[in-house]
Amino acid sequence: METVVQWVRTSWTKHSRGGLEASRRNATPTAFPLPLTSPPFVHEVLMHEADAFEPHFATHAVLPVSDTDTSVLLEEDDGLLRVQLAVTPFGMPRRWRRPPAVRLARGEWLRWQVNHRFAGSHGDAWTYRLDTLNIAYGPAPTDLFMGTPTHRVNELAALR
Repeated sequence: METVVQWVRTSWTKHSRGGLEASRRNATPTAFPLPLTSPPFVHEVLMHEADAFEPHFATHAVLPVSDTDTSVLLEEDDGLLRVQLAVTPFGMPRRWRRPPAVRLARGEWLRWQVNHRFAGSHGDAWTYRLDTLNIAYGPAPTDLFMGTPTHRVNELAALR
């Protein structure tokens, strides 16, 4: 499966919900240049408030699996790639109605965004996360995700 996946995950606390810190968080990119790696691969970019939203990169030479808290289900059929984002059961708000799967033809790409609020453990404060999935079916130049996606899914919700 000639597929390139880029996960961009940004996490923060109440500290970055307003003012200057919120401006810094809102300025974080939703896409980055891809590494020079042959598909299939996953390019993971993590940005945390604790690190001043400095990006941390990892590349994995396998496609995502469906046993993580937020995953993507991929299936090739009749020359199309079916993409369905599976959201974490631990985040709020609950998403009872989800968008349908997106089918990508070769050369197309998708940007799917979803956000979550998580309850802290042992009395800790809420934490928040924005997940952006950029996924391409077929060859992907390093700057592909810096452009305009062929398909877009927006599951952003108001996080109290």
